[in-house]
Amino acid sequence: MLEIHNSLSGKKEAFKPINPPAVGLYVCGMTVYDLCHLGHARAMVVFDAVVRYLRASGYQVHYVRNITDVDDKIITRAAELGEPIEAITKRFTAAMHEDADALGCLRPDDEPRATGHMAEIIVMIERLIERGYAYVSEGDVYFAVNAFPNYGALSGKRLDELRAGARVQPEKRKRDPADFALWKAADVDGPTWPSPWGKGRPGWHIECSAMSTQCLGKHFDIHGGGLDLKFPHHENEIAQSEAATGESFVNVWMHNGHVRIDDEKMAKSLGNFTTIRDILSQHDAETVRYFLLSSHYRSPLNYSTTALANARAALERLYLALRETSVTGEFTTSEFSPRFYAAMDDDFNTPVALAVLFDVARAINRALASNDLAKANALAQEARHLGAILGLLGDDADSFLQGEVGQDDADAARIETQIQARNAARDKKDFAKADAIRDELLTQGIVLEDNADGTRWRREG
Repeated sequence: MLEIHNSLSGKKEAFKPINPPAVGLYVCGMTVYDLCHLGHARAMVVFDAVVRYLRASGYQVHYVRNITDVDDKIITRAAELGEPIEAITKRFTAAMHEDADALGCLRPDDEPRATGHMAEIIVMIERLIERGYAYVSEGDVYFAVNAFPNYGALSGKRLDELRAGARVQPEKRKRDPADFALWKAADVDGPTWPSPWGKGRPGWHIECSAMSTQCLGKHFDIHGGGLDLKFPHHENEIAQSEAATGESFVNVWMHNGHVRIDDEKMAKSLGNFTTIRDILSQHDAETVRYFLLSSHYRSPLNYSTTALANARAALERLYLALRETSVTGEFTTSEFSPRFYAAMDDDFNTPVALAVLFDVARAINRALASNDLAKANALAQEARHLGAILGLLGDDADSFLQGEVGQDDADAARIETQIQARNAARDKKDFAKADAIRDELLTQGIVLEDNADGTRWRREG
């Protein structure tokens, strides 16, 4: 049975969908004002693996990931670049899709945008005012946190600490310094919409509450996002959603850990981020995806070129085992599939699931060494089936092993020409020349493998 660590309870719980086999999953998406970085990539890949596994387990997942296309950061960036806000959001939304596609992530079933749900946002704010959870102040609307008794249940924050803490900046329009904005009165710097309280725009938190409940209903199964969203964003979502509907909001809260560089969280605000595009210009997408899944999703993940090189080498070991096999179609599940599913049932433990794939690879190599090609092929099919649940092992083995980011056809043709020259030298018994060509290729990171079918090559990890 699947168990998921619930950030709300702080422990692993048996997953019990509200209306099985249907599962409603909402993940906080991107604020589209810049290119996505590796921290965003982790959230993309983690929840893509969650969706893939739930579907492989027989659940009918309705996957929703929003786009925040109205925000102070977007307004500031548009002013910096001298571009219309719509142009900024359109360009960076397209870039986000390209990056997610490159990483092999499935598209969400719904991808609501904040600007497309203004009516639902306003209705939710009106309901909060009617129920005494929000108040109007000089055209702004604020949520009164002291009116919601369970505020802080997700993050463990206490109101007295928030009021005294440095994070809370007192504002004269607020009744309480811990209150947060649901609606911001119009100003000259950004887009506005008409509302019962005058022209303005929504606060960030209310957008997700309106979009998630519109797409999945007042009460749904799983809400996910990065650990940095736990407070205040997700805490505020719970408060305003449950206050507006009078119902429990979400059963399971999932938060992925930060990607770190030099023991600091990777973030645009810290100036230490590496964009997905920068990384994919140096490393193949499957290697990046493997790296992102190589640590448990709740743990911090340390980024380095060494870690990426290790991920590439690990994938090469798997593809080397698959290289001598062929596609046979159906396969009989062996001992490995139950172990893989058991790992994923344990709070989506991808490191253990990956370890199972290496056990399959070793079994393939043993079968090949015993000349049991039928068994090797069946195990290879099983490995590819399990790998696909993680979005891995979908490439042709030779293509992956010979591939290199930035490689062109001329480079591959040059290598093949050198191999032909080496084979010609061997035919003439000129082993010194043949060895010299092999050594030259090795200095370029090209490993030659001679077998009964000829010479094959791969790039050294």
